[in-house]
Amino acid sequence: MPLSEHEQRLFEQIERSLAEDPKFASAVRASDPRFHARRRLLVAAVLVVAGLGLVVYGAVSSNVLTGVAGFVVMLGAAGFALTSLRRAHGGELRSVGGTARRSTRRRNSLIDRLEERWRQRPEDGR
Repeated sequence: MPLSEHEQRLFEQIERSLAEDPKFASAVRASDPRFHARRRLLVAAVLVVAGLGLVVYGAVSSNVLTGVAGFVVMLGAAGFALTSLRRAHGGELRSVGGTARRSTRRRNSLIDRLEERWRQRPEDGR
């Protein structure tokens, strides 16, 4: 449903007043999950490069423990990057005051989905 002219003008006025408030802008930016996800992805990329460096150093110096430690660092950084990507694309909105409310929607577990598929299967007498 489109906004009326009066509502559109009020909306634009509210937008201008909020854009001019630096405290509000920083609060919105600080609560944006994408902002934090970019920072986490950068940290994860640095850790992957450091882990790769440890693996190469371990292979060159014939030190197996250093190579294994580098691989573990790379694996942990990749896991950290994946969780931050999932968190960024979660679509969870937060309030400006910093208090976050979790959504009450529960994700279906594998067992729940399998049971649902079992209930919806075609029953043709076999």
